[in-house]
Amino acid sequence: MDDTVNAVSLAWKNKGATILHVVSNCNERLIPKSINSGWINVVVNVDGDSASKNPSGILIEKLEELPLTICELNRKRGAFPLNPTENGLIFMPLTFDLPMLYQLKKVDIVIHKATDEISSIERSNSCDGSSNIIYTTRMQELQRYIGDLPDCCVIDPFDNIFPVVDRLKIQEILLGLANLKTESQHKIRGAYFLKVDNFEDVQLEQRLHEAKLSLPSIVKPQVACGVAEAHSMAIVFKASDFVGLSVPLPAVVQEYVDHSSTLFKMYVLGEKVFYAVKNSTPNADILKNSSEKNGFKPLLFDSLKSLPIDGSKMKEQPELDIQLVTDAATYLRRVLDLTIFGFDVVLQEGTRDHVIVDVNYLPSFKEVPNEIAIPAFWDAIRMKFHTRKGVLV
Repeated sequence: MDDTVNAVSLAWKNKGATILHVVSNCNERLIPKSINSGWINVVVNVDGDSASKNPSGILIEKLEELPLTICELNRKRGAFPLNPTENGLIFMPLTFDLPMLYQLKKVDIVIHKATDEISSIERSNSCDGSSNIIYTTRMQELQRYIGDLPDCCVIDPFDNIFPVVDRLKIQEILLGLANLKTESQHKIRGAYFLKVDNFEDVQLEQRLHEAKLSLPSIVKPQVACGVAEAHSMAIVFKASDFVGLSVPLPAVVQEYVDHSSTLFKMYVLGEKVFYAVKNSTPNADILKNSSEKNGFKPLLFDSLKSLPIDGSKMKEQPELDIQLVTDAATYLRRVLDLTIFGFDVVLQEGTRDHVIVDVNYLPSFKEVPNEIAIPAFWDAIRMKFHTRKGVLV
């Protein structure tokens, strides 16, 4: 063991690093008798022996405590994580495998993706058709403990994500873009839409016409995430095919926009907006031609697994009006009171309308390079933190 200590210490000599040697208390023979400067033993108390002591190092009860231990050491040493930020923030993952209150007392800011921790969504009987989100037991536990810690700042409180879970609510919020003051020659808007509670409604075709909807249209469940069938969708070519359609109700029928098979994925981090260009579904005429052999039957798909993407080489990229979508992002940030979110934009052929077809919370940002996304990410949450604390920055 002493040879190992010497070899490792020599390899990391002059690197400015502290070496953590993690070992089970069942293997005390692997704990060095003497340790070099910059070497710390971390002993995992796997057998639960309360009498275990390690005066020359740190004792933890579970291996899951190791990230927390590292973060505490960084904090004390004034250092940063492996990906340091200019704002001096340390990122630490919370785990449900350890007492939550113990972890929350160590942090200043909590970032969550509660949309991944939804147990069920209860439909309200009220006239506004609102929903009640039921979170998993562990997420409810997190909420309770956060409520007991007034100094713990949550970036984007749980209640603020409610509209993102409800496609109808988002569509109604997007109607407010009509009042957006912008110098652009183009228009930005949400897709035309209609809420449907019954696909066998004899007035459905007339209602579609009144909502400015033509066929094909895309049909989505009103619930946007958190339940198994939230991503079960359909593209419908004939009005008669709404009857018996296997999309969960209530549903939102949304305008299908011809957009040259090009989708702009917008990422919002506080006041900064980024975007990536993606291949998308083909125009309506191509969809119709491909579905003709199937008698124009509805095209069913799961938006998380498979989309009817146009696999051909992307045509000349439509020119996105950056200032216009930035103005829209500012509007959404204000109305939703969210710091980190995304939305999808397509440019309608002919009119050049910028149409927002989806809004989501805490997207992956995988198309944004780390050297750009990480500083912007930390800038955004730092600004939110200081704003909630009433500190001028």
